[in-house]
Amino acid sequence: MIKRIGKTIIQPTHTASCHCGAVLFELDLPDGVVDPKRCNCSLCRRKGAVMGTVALSGIRITQGADFLTVYRFHTGVACHYFCSRCGIYTHNVRRSAPTQCGYNIGCLDGVDPAALEHVSMSDGANHALDRGVE
Repeated sequence: MIKRIGKTIIQPTHTASCHCGAVLFELDLPDGVVDPKRCNCSLCRRKGAVMGTVALSGIRITQGADFLTVYRFHTGVACHYFCSRCGIYTHNVRRSAPTQCGYNIGCLDGVDPAALEHVSMSDGANHALDRGVE
């Protein structure tokens, strides 16, 4: 668990936003940022975001839900959310764990994800569900 990124202390309830500020949200992060990851699937390779994980119940859109656009590809199960005004990827609901939400660490107020020293890689390009493994 990461309680500080750069000079920013991760709050138990941390605020976040897209680039233009149309979408504001809160995340329950009582343990800080846990296990930040990148993914090598075809979408994540292109968006390049460092992701954190929170329970689906741990994210609340506080403003601008009507600006969010959802993108689904491949199996159509995962929901990837973007601000329709500025295009910033904010979060996703995962197909492998639909009770979890991935969030863009770069959206956390005051956080520069480049300050993270070690970010592991998730192999979404060879996802277990694509190979018939449960």
